[in-house]
Order: sequence, then C-alpha cells, then structure tokens
Amino acid sequence: VVLAFSAIGGQLVRLALKGQIVEPRTAMTQPLTTSYWRPDILDRNGRLLATDIEAPTLYADPALIIDVDVVVEHLVQVFPEFDPVELRRSLSDRNRRYVRLKRGISPALAQRIHNFGLPGIAFRNEPKRVYPNGSLAGHVLGHVNIDNKGTSGIERYIDEAIGIEAAHAGAPGSLEPLRISLDIAVQHAVEDELRAAVQQFGAKGAAGVILDVNTGEVLAAASLPPVDPADRTQSLDPARLDKLADGVYELGSIFKTLTIAMALEAGTADLDKIYDVRAPLQVGRYIIRDPYPVGRPLSVREIFVRSSNVGAGMLALELGSERQRAYLERFGLIKPIRSEAGPIAAPKLPRRWGKAETITIAYGHGLAVAPLQFAATAAMLVNGGLFVAPTFRMSSPETARPVQRIVSPETSAAIRDLMRSNVVSPHGTGRRADVPGYEVGGKTGTAELPGRGGYIEHSVIASFVAAFPMSAPKYLVLVMLHEPKPTDDTGGRITAGVNAAPVAGSIIARTAPLLGVLPK
Repeated sequence: VVLAFSAIGGQLVRLALKGQIVEPRTAMTQPLTTSYWRPDILDRNGRLLATDIEAPTLYADPALIIDVDVVVEHLVQVFPEFDPVELRRSLSDRNRRYVRLKRGISPALAQRIHNFGLPGIAFRNEPKRVYPNGSLAGHVLGHVNIDNKGTSGIERYIDEAIGIEAAHAGAPGSLEPLRISLDIAVQHAVEDELRAAVQQFGAKGAAGVILDVNTGEVLAAASLPPVDPADRTQSLDPARLDKLADGVYELGSIFKTLTIAMALEAGTADLDKIYDVRAPLQVGRYIIRDPYPVGRPLSVREIFVRSSNVGAGMLALELGSERQRAYLERFGLIKPIRSEAGPIAAPKLPRRWGKAETITIAYGHGLAVAPLQFAATAAMLVNGGLFVAPTFRMSSPETARPVQRIVSPETSAAIRDLMRSNVVSPHGTGRRADVPGYEVGGKTGTAELPGRGGYIEHSVIASFVAAFPMSAPKYLVLVMLHEPKPTDDTGGRITAGVNAAPVAGSIIARTAPLLGVLPK
C-alpha cells in the first residue's frame, strides 16, 4: 500500500509546506545567506526516495525588537527547550541583524509565532531534506547535516561526486535528479522478510543484499535495525551499524565456495576427488571436526554439499597458505573497496597466517569481511568468473565499471553446479532455500562469534549466499542473521540451514517476480 502511493507522495511532500506561512509585517528583509538545494534521489524506476521542501526557519533581527523580555516570554512558551538566559543575551545585542533561532519548524508553530505579532521576529524558507519512504533504504541514502549537506551514504556521494555547492545554490527543483540502482519495491520486500526473520528467530539484527551478477548493480541493500535518514542521531547508535558495509564478520561455510574455486583453479582437485575426512584435523592444540560427521571418505562435491570443515581444511592445506592468500586477494577479499554509498569496511586479516589459519579460513573462520564485499566476490563465482565491483548507480556506458576475469568459465560452471546441488540434494544444507521454478542454488554459513579469548558458544552469524536461476544466473542474494536463537521450529538449532536458508528462499520467492524472472 505504501509503495502504491509513492508516485504521488513526492509531489504531496513538496506541496505540503508551501504557501502556508505569511511573513509578519515587522519582518526585516531576508538576509542573503546561501541555502543549498539538493537533487531528488530516485530509484531505478523513477520513484522518489529523497527530496527537498521549503521549511520555515525562525530568526530574529535584534535591532527591530522593541521588548526583549516579551519576545523571550512568548518564544519559551512555544519552545520550552530554549534557555531564557541565553536567548535574552542573543536578542539583546542590537549590533546583530540576524540571529537564527530554530530551523525546520512546522507550519502550525510558525503560524502561532506569527500571531504573536512580535517586531523583529520573522521567518525565511530554507531547504529541508525529507524521505517519503521513512526508514526504507536508510543506510544507503545516508544523512544530511543541518545545512542540508550530505554526510553519509548517497547523500554524501552527491556532494563529493556531483559537487552540490558548485552545482547549485538557488531555487529548488532545478537540479537533475539522481537515479540509483535500488528498486524500492524489491527493497521493501527484502526488509520485510528480514524483519520477520529477526522476530521469528530472535536475532539481534539482520542484513540482506540483492546484486545483479553481471553489472554489479545493487537492487536492494538492507540492514536491521534500520536508520531513519531524517534522524541523523540514529547513525550514532552502534546497534544500527550498517551490517552490510560497515561491519566485518566471519561468515562461516559460505567461504567453502571460495576454497573449492581455488582448488579447481590451481588444479589441486576436481569435483570427484576423494578425501578421507573421517579423522579430525589437528594443528597444535587446535582440533577441527565436522559438526555432522558422515563416517566415510567424501568427494569434493560431497564436501561442499555436506559442508565438511575437515574436507575444506584438507583442500586448503593442499593449496598452501601463500596461494590461499594470493587467491583471496585476486578474489577481492584482502583489500578494502568502496561504493557510491561510502567506503566498505576493510577486511580483518589474521595476524599470523599459518597452518591453523589456512584451515579455518577455508571454512570461513579467522578472516572477517563485509557482507557486501563478499557478495561481489560470490557474484563473480557464478557469473562466468568476471569481477564487477558493487555499484548503486544505474548501469550505463558512462558509469560502467571495469570488468576483470578472475576464474575460468569452467570453474564458475562447477561452482554453479555445486550450489544448485546443495539446494536440491536431500543431504544439502541449503535445501530449505529452494523455490520451485526458480533454479535456486546456494551455500550455508554458520560462524561462531569471536570474543575475548576465543569464540562465544551458541552465538553465531548465520548466512546464506544464493543465486538464481542457476542455469544462467541473473541475481545474487546474501542473507545474514546476527545471533539467531534456537526455536521449536528449528529443532533447537541455530545453524544457517534452518534459519538463513529459508529466509533467502522467501526473499527470492517475493522478489523474483518483481525482477522479471519467470518460473520455469
């Protein structure tokens, strides 16, 4: 319902505050100060995400004030937060001709003050940034400061890349709107499903992203708890951190897609090679076991589908620490990257990269990355092997990003085959992500959260990376749940196969039709 009215909502917002304030006859000529008007932000289909309105700013000309005490008395009635002593001091300096008192006040309050008929008290219209969809896509859109200048997200990108000050300082509405890659209907569906998952699994938070695997365009990017772009104080709340881009996490077994891709590229293994995973791996005092041991040797395909930590560790040991790190750098997971919405948090690498670290990184422990950065790498693994950096701009010849081949088409095809098998196999950890007709493939990841002196038992990051349709992937979906709790529905488990995987499936079921992907 909210989205149905988004096309007219922007115009209603623009009109809401116009023509409602009558300037007092006692007002001085409006001071010549610069007010920065910003371009509208639109989604990929032209729906309004951010715009400017004219909002009254209350100011005083002390030289025209007849009775300071009367003015202070009336203003404190309307704004109890005003300090009477400080206000009286400011208004008593008759050498000052302009004292800004309060920005962005409501038309009702402005009319109330106007009715007082106070000489030297007046209003001027200044730009105020508004977001018709509330907190939807708040982390991506970012914030502006009190001067209407961008401080984070796409708002900051507008200032830095487009140059808002140089571009315009005049009437509203004359700047070309900025159209970004988000689809607000898809964004709404993703946030809605994540919100339901947080409630269902008692998670502290969640994140999700949908990427076009061929262009890198971000169709949806959500982090919960959300932020309201109109309330810049929320960005100071650590709980509202943008988990997609500003947080780094050990993501667990979704890293096995990388480990097997490395082995295939290096020629140290193929999908049919057998490894004896019956015995745990031991490195010094560390013992690596499979959470659900099978009790027999496994092929590489089975290592992936059954998510064997021992098998992934053996593959990594064959590759070696140096080649593992080199491949991770080649895959784009060692150095920080950035998008138009801002820098993406730098990966957190192990201080020492020895045998133990080589094993644990193979199954997603010991190296922490931002989910958005991992999503870009995963998109490369399924799109034929071409890395395209994530972008919030619409793809065009002017905005096209460099494309680099990272793995062979054959390796990419093998990873697609494995991911599809993991969803359709009766033993696959991702079978709850299946959506009939959409050829979903994916991989689960469950990683214990690191704490002081080790990992915190029963506190995990549960993730699922998926793509569809796997015969010719168009979109990648990454879901992450922060500390989900065991429930009766999950049989008391907190692993990704029983929480993150079905959430990814629900997201795909809702968004695939919106994205124009038809079931087969």
